[in-house]
Amino acid sequence: MELRHLRYFVAVAEEGSITRAAERLNIQQPPLGQQLRLLEAELGVQLFDRAPKRITLNAAGMVFLMEAREVLARAQKAIEHVQRFDQGETGTLRVGFTSSASLHSLTPHVLGRFRQAYPWVGIAVEESETYELALALQSGRIDLSFSHVATKGPGDLASSVLAKEGMVLAMPVQHPFAQEGSGPLDIHRLAGERLVVYRRPEGYGIFEGILRKLDDAGIGTEIIDEVTRMVAAINLVAAGRGVSIVPVSMTILHPGRVIYRPLSGGVLPPLPLYIAYRGDERLQLVRRFVEMTRSIAGDEWTAPDSPST
Repeated sequence: MELRHLRYFVAVAEEGSITRAAERLNIQQPPLGQQLRLLEAELGVQLFDRAPKRITLNAAGMVFLMEAREVLARAQKAIEHVQRFDQGETGTLRVGFTSSASLHSLTPHVLGRFRQAYPWVGIAVEESETYELALALQSGRIDLSFSHVATKGPGDLASSVLAKEGMVLAMPVQHPFAQEGSGPLDIHRLAGERLVVYRRPEGYGIFEGILRKLDDAGIGTEIIDEVTRMVAAINLVAAGRGVSIVPVSMTILHPGRVIYRPLSGGVLPPLPLYIAYRGDERLQLVRRFVEMTRSIAGDEWTAPDSPST
């Protein structure tokens, strides 16, 4: 038994005539009548009462009609679902973030726009470090990631820049720099300051680049604390442990306990926000998300780059 047999049966049952059903199905009458008899033979049940110019459902046929309609409806739903999946309009998108990237205004904006455009798509998120996100991308555990560091890892991982933001100095409210106002602070004045840094043991993060830039500019500082997350660094700043250099998007943390001042002096370039994904991505769902992100990013978007090559 095939789905077409059920469609034939439903058409005849609804039309009450093989002639009208054949016209509706755009097939010849004799083959349609033959298919109905084959269906009844396969079921071992007569479904119709036949008269010379009339065909009507019997009691068994009425029962089978309800079941046939349900099967056809489920089949149509399955067809539509898989087509939407193939077109990137359904399924689940798995997205990873670093803690700092999740606070950038563009990240929730992109996710919100995508959810509005594709309401049938589920979005599963997880927070981790850049290195772990690279491994999750490579293994297929996540589809995309947002971070402030170009994602590196084995295989074909591509990263594109979505936006860039300036760096600011985070300091406790009692720090002398905090008493000078909120204007730009010359980065060279950080010489001798006690720094709270956030970095990974494998040297795969934002602050490694910051420390290199400070060293190249001859700005010596004292590292007082090391943590693995930017949020933890700002927590320590709020506790008065020292100062830290963070992107502008982090200034929403600890208002009233931490003062943020932009840094001048030309030592630190703007910090990029990256989206990373597998360069050979075949899922239409992921491609749709990347294209929407590209549209929102506008002129800030850079061509995909594979850091692993």
